[in-house]
Amino acid sequence: MTFKTFLTAAVIGAAVYGAGQVYGKYKNENLSANMPAASSLFKQTNYTENSTSSPAVDFEKAAAKASPAVVHIKVMQRGRSASSNPFAQNNQQGNDDGNGPDGMSYQNEGASERQVASGSGVVISADGYIVTNNHVVNKAEDLLVTLNNKKDYKARVIGTDPSSDLAVIKIEANNLPSLSFANSDDVHVGQWVLAIGYPLNLETTVTSGIVSAKARSIGINSHNSNSPIESFIQTDAAVNPGNSGGALVNTDGDLIGINSAIASPTGSYAGYSYAIPSNMVGRVAGDIIKYGSAKRAYLGIMFGNDQMSEADRQKNNIPEGTGVYVMDVTSRSAAEEAGVQKGDFIIKINGNTINTGTEMVEKISALRPGNKVEITFTHNGSATTATGTLKGESASNRQPAQPTENNQPDEGDGNQ
Repeated sequence: MTFKTFLTAAVIGAAVYGAGQVYGKYKNENLSANMPAASSLFKQTNYTENSTSSPAVDFEKAAAKASPAVVHIKVMQRGRSASSNPFAQNNQQGNDDGNGPDGMSYQNEGASERQVASGSGVVISADGYIVTNNHVVNKAEDLLVTLNNKKDYKARVIGTDPSSDLAVIKIEANNLPSLSFANSDDVHVGQWVLAIGYPLNLETTVTSGIVSAKARSIGINSHNSNSPIESFIQTDAAVNPGNSGGALVNTDGDLIGINSAIASPTGSYAGYSYAIPSNMVGRVAGDIIKYGSAKRAYLGIMFGNDQMSEADRQKNNIPEGTGVYVMDVTSRSAAEEAGVQKGDFIIKINGNTINTGTEMVEKISALRPGNKVEITFTHNGSATTATGTLKGESASNRQPAQPTENNQPDEGDGNQ
C-alpha cells in the first residue's frame, strides 16, 4: 500500500539527511533506429541579437537579489508532545528520538529535553519585521535569527495566524535588505520560480523549478485551525525540512510566496512543494504588524465541495455549471447585499475568474472587513455583477472555505 503525506517543511534538531542514489536499468533495443546522425546532435551556442528564440532565464540575478533577505530561524522549545506534531499518528516507524516518516527531526539538549527547531524566514521591512510560518514559531520559548551575512539577533513573536499558517517575528535592527512583494495573481502555471531557504540546517540554499498548479488545498492547516485557509502555489522546486517560512520568488527576485509544505512519502523532497501566495502573506502580515492578529473578511456563503463526486453533486442537487455553486447565503452578508442567492454560481471576484472554492477563498482572504468586493455570478443562466461590503468574523457571517474529508459540503460554523 502506498500513500502520500503532506508535511510542513520544518526541521527540528541538527540532523542532516543524506540523499540516496537510485539506479535504474534501461533496455536499449531499437534505440538506434530513430537516432539521428551524431553531427546533427550538436549546435553552436553563439548568441544572435535578432534571434526570435526566447532568452535564457537569469536565475543568478534573482538569487543575488533575494537571498540576502532570507534568514535562518532557530527555535528553542521544551519537550515534545503529540499535539506539536500533526503527523504523529503516522510516525509508527519513528526512532526513540522522534525521527520518522513524518519528516520531523528532534534533538534534545540535556535532561530538561530542551529542543532546537530550525526554519526559514523572509525580511519584509528594513526595520526588522520577518514573515515565516506559524508552525515554525508557535512552540517557541526563544528565537534566534541568523541573517545571510551571519549576524545573529534575538527575535520576538509579534503575532501568529494558524488559519493561514503565517507568523510575524521582529528583530531589533535597521537598514536590512528586504523583499518586494509581487502580485501572486499574476503567477502562471509553467513559469520559473526559485525557492530560497535553509533546508536541513544548511546555509542559504537556492533551488529552481516551475509553478505546477495554483489554488491547491491539501488540508494541512486543519491540523492547527478550525477555520483553515489554503490556496497554495504548487511547484516542483526542491524544498526540504527547514525550508518552511522561506521565500518563493519569481525571476525578478520578487516574493510570490512563502514555502510551507511538501508532498512526500518519506519526509524529504519527493516532487512537489507548496507556498502561501504573496497576496495572502502581505495582507495577513500587515494585519499582524498593525493589529497583532489577522482581520478576516467573509463573503457570507456556503458553497459546494470542489472535489465532490458526480453522485454527491446529484445528492445535493448541485447542477452542472462553471464557477462556485452557492448552497446557502448568510443574511446581511456581502453576498446577500450583492444579490447572490442559493443556487447561483459565483464566476468572478473583483474581475478575477473563479473556477473553484479554493480560488474564491484566496481572493477573499486577501481582503479585509469593510472592503468592497465586486461579485459576478450567474442566476438562472444570466450573468450579473454587483458589489457588497465584506463583514468581519462572527458566527453569523462565516462561510466554509475548504472541502471536508468525506467529500460532503462542510456545514460547520465557517472555515474562512
